[in-house]
Amino acid sequence: MKGKIQKVVVAYSGGLDTSVIVRWLIETYSCEVITFTADLGQGEELDGIEEKAVRTGASRAYVEDLREEFVREYVFPVLMANTVYEGGYLLGTSLARPLISKYLVDIAAREGADAVAHGATGKGNDQVRFELAAYALNPNIQVVAPWREWNLDSREALIAYADRHGIPVPVTKERPYSTDRNLFHISFEGGILEDPWQAPPEEMFVLSVSPEKAPDRPTDVEIDFQDGIPTAVNGKTLSPAALLAELNRLGGKNGVGRVDLVENRFVGMKSRGVYETPGGTILHAAHRAVESLTMDREVMHLRDSLMPRFAELVYNGFWFSPEMALLQSTMAETQTGVTGTARIRLYKGNCTVTGRRAEGSLYHPGFATFEADQVYDQKDAEGFIRLHALRLRIRNMLEK
Repeated sequence: MKGKIQKVVVAYSGGLDTSVIVRWLIETYSCEVITFTADLGQGEELDGIEEKAVRTGASRAYVEDLREEFVREYVFPVLMANTVYEGGYLLGTSLARPLISKYLVDIAAREGADAVAHGATGKGNDQVRFELAAYALNPNIQVVAPWREWNLDSREALIAYADRHGIPVPVTKERPYSTDRNLFHISFEGGILEDPWQAPPEEMFVLSVSPEKAPDRPTDVEIDFQDGIPTAVNGKTLSPAALLAELNRLGGKNGVGRVDLVENRFVGMKSRGVYETPGGTILHAAHRAVESLTMDREVMHLRDSLMPRFAELVYNGFWFSPEMALLQSTMAETQTGVTGTARIRLYKGNCTVTGRRAEGSLYHPGFATFEADQVYDQKDAEGFIRLHALRLRIRNMLEK
């Protein structure tokens, strides 16, 4: 049961849904509405966003450039864990939600607001991510989720509401799918994509050309890492956001980073998503390549065994949980010494490691060579094998 709401901070994108939400909140709760927009790399989508919010009824509109914080504090920690959800999703949307919630709660505290609000529907994961983060950061905050309360259940209903209330509806071509964009990726869901047999239309893609139309000559790129964190591209040191933007550019023009999958939502249903993550795809390949030289085998295998759990926590919205804090510190510890350079070849949708080097490399040709050496006595392998075979031999003898 909600208490009296006098002021609410709403996560605002400037689209039809959140434009209607601003007016609906004012009308339904007779409250003051403040909007917050996170610049996570949406580009031209943010043009005139403050003016739109105020025109729609907001008393104040915050716009914060969070691109560097997003990549540094959210993308890179997940990259260090090589985090992939269900074998394909690099978690671009999932990573943005806790950061947006963090600022929603912070602005609510600054403004003395009673509640925060978001435009996520009652069927998706984002409602969970927004609200778990908000409650973790402020246990007493109230959350308003209009899609779970109102009867505006279609785009037509939203447009009609906007017309009745004089809300300036963004003039954009209607897309037969929904999108979400940030510096790490862009996602496409719903509409024509709800049929998992339906191939995504080529005109849908934003960050990448099709592999068929990519250049006929490959692009080689070198990425430097320092303790698991990418620091430079082709020898040029870049900030986190600038580095990811450059890899997006290189990957996109070579058709790298498209993924089409059916995933299991936290709320219980399956959904089909299509994603473009060009820079992230390159970083995952490069990071693994440097790890292959510098990371102890047992540390790597233990880290990899924890990755699916880490991915679930990110996907399900538990970014600000104690178990996430534990796993993040563990993952960061595994990256000590993961320092070196990977060379990646980009060609018509492919992202291939062609070289890796590191001063602290654990790889030495002399240890693996077939030539005589003083490090490894090949006769020792006989006892090693017989000891590991003992339980297998005993099992066979008992069965017979």
